[in-house]
Amino acid sequence: MPPSTYAEQAIALRVNGQAHALTVGPSATLLQVLRNDLGLNGPKYGCGLGQCGACTVHIDGVAARACVIPAAQVQDRAITTLEGLGSRQRPHPVQSAFISAQAAQCGYCLNGMIMTVAALLAREPQPSPQAVRDALSGNLCRCGAHLEILAAVAQATAAMAAEPANTGAQP
Repeated sequence: MPPSTYAEQAIALRVNGQAHALTVGPSATLLQVLRNDLGLNGPKYGCGLGQCGACTVHIDGVAARACVIPAAQVQDRAITTLEGLGSRQRPHPVQSAFISAQAAQCGYCLNGMIMTVAALLAREPQPSPQAVRDALSGNLCRCGAHLEILAAVAQATAAMAAEPANTGAQP
């Protein structure tokens, strides 16, 4: 392969509403850039294969696995991490519901669960219980908080139906 294949490249990312100019290697994943370069710790490194869901972010509003996406492929797209979904002062309804339902034990899967549910409710405001299970089927929780997670989804669904403009999302 030509030497230029291994050269670093300049990329522009839009994360949580802020523009970032970065220089990354050709194999840099979105997860590596988010955590190592931008200091965003919501998305977690779990399996590195896109199978556990811990690294889930939104790309243009769609849940995506950041550990398998090359950073250079998401230039000029809207990337939202857990930190950009809501704030401490104004959490997203899904974040509030997970807190209220105590839907965490170790918390490692929480990022993926919350980001997946937020994307689901944005596209399907009143999902069936089966649709929720299907959406979360690729998010692994080893602690057994499944019932609390499902209760949190029900709470978030009700909260968002009561106040559809109250998404808590940051610009």
